[in-house]
Amino acid sequence: MTQSIAGKATEILNRLGVDAAAYTGGSLASFTPVTGEETGRLKTDTAETAKAAIARAQAAFQVWRTVPAPRRGELVRLLGEELRAAKADLGALVSIEAGKIPSEGLGEVQEMIDICDFAVGLSRQLYGLTIASERPGHRMMETWHPLGVVGVISAFNFPVAVWSWNAALALVCGNSVVWKPSEKTPLTALATQAIFERAARRFGEAPEGLSEVLIGGPDVGEALVASHDVPLISATGSTRMGRIVGPKVAERFGRSILELGGNNAGIVCPSADLDMALRAIAFGAMGTAGQRCTTLRRLFVHESVYDTLVPRLIRAYGSVSVGNPLDGNALVGPLVDRAAFDGMQKALEAARAEGGKVHGGERVSAGPDTAFYARPALVEMPAHAGPVLEETFAPILYVLKYGELSEAIAQHNAVGAGLSSSIFTLDVREMETFLSAAGSDCGIANVNIGTSGAEIGGAFGGEKETGGGRESGSDAWKAYMRRQTNTINYSTTLPLAQGVVFDIE
Repeated sequence: MTQSIAGKATEILNRLGVDAAAYTGGSLASFTPVTGEETGRLKTDTAETAKAAIARAQAAFQVWRTVPAPRRGELVRLLGEELRAAKADLGALVSIEAGKIPSEGLGEVQEMIDICDFAVGLSRQLYGLTIASERPGHRMMETWHPLGVVGVISAFNFPVAVWSWNAALALVCGNSVVWKPSEKTPLTALATQAIFERAARRFGEAPEGLSEVLIGGPDVGEALVASHDVPLISATGSTRMGRIVGPKVAERFGRSILELGGNNAGIVCPSADLDMALRAIAFGAMGTAGQRCTTLRRLFVHESVYDTLVPRLIRAYGSVSVGNPLDGNALVGPLVDRAAFDGMQKALEAARAEGGKVHGGERVSAGPDTAFYARPALVEMPAHAGPVLEETFAPILYVLKYGELSEAIAQHNAVGAGLSSSIFTLDVREMETFLSAAGSDCGIANVNIGTSGAEIGGAFGGEKETGGGRESGSDAWKAYMRRQTNTINYSTTLPLAQGVVFDIE
């Protein structure tokens, strides 16, 4: 008898050390988008239990902030080791719970491992500046200190990687972490917490409450957002969610790292390597069934290559394999639920009303009626209008023709979000224009690669309605610490800055 997906999930959770009581007999039902079947019934938190978890994290912070940063890095090194050992199981669980194909599920866990490696090195590089003082016998310097409890609110599409981007940096910076995962992907959060606890036991000195997980709905997230004991909230999700979270955190003078929507675009220039562009566009637009924040959603193709490239793209859309990602053959898995499928169909209808020519987009029979598979849609649009201006979290690529690069860049930037972007060109002038201050207005701008697949070494995030937050690499660690400017007077006098004289004798 073939084992059910729910049975596979239970088997993985048991191997990873998750207490069965946490995901059985509770009120929150977890489902797999692969078949729509129920995979667990989780115990949920309340505003009161969330408050208690935050209190534990606050107490842990009081201890953890005094541990030397390189020693804190040792815990994250052990976490990376545990993730390596659990990669196959956790990657499979991501595929089950988020509907990703196996390589993408494993790739997400590899991101977790990579950010741990990055953070271990960072634990010896939390540098401040030495600053020249205008006063003789004085020295100025910049010191970075741990911030406090870091709240992480993550979305379903990257159910574990986003936590790791935040947690690995937060931990080496001396903070504790409280995580509220998406209600659509809670099992992977329980599994990740079990892996962390295994690393903490090996470390031997991690205070209780250093990493907490809150399972529940909006009321639990609201408790985290409203708490004055959580100085930083990192929230990943829709722009609508960010408009709620941002002002609430700002009202109490907290900090936010907002990673929100991304109506990402690419430009294909006359000189582009079309074979390379085809592959990059296909992955960027169809990977994870169009449910990445960096998914390619708009494509501007120069009129001189439009009739060569677009027919090839249409054929690729018609032939790409759509189906059960756990079978190992499909490249495109399911949409997360019915609401996502309905949103896709509504956008396609709106595109037709604007004169768009739709290729694909129909429901694909690849599982029971409780699962929602759709063929990715390529839509040739006559104008940059209507649904093109909005992000639909589904595999829809709007394709438009352009004549002048300045026209394409203007339309590229004429949307609310500003996350990721790309240009395909072999012309150095076109490349440099796109990367200049007059080019892409996004936080990520790529040349001859797609909009998806960011490496952890660079700061990840975007501008405008994407929220302005940065996570992962580069100097994103500074958001998890507080800056202190120090002035040391080692002279025998007290000269004042700006030449002020204040003589009390």
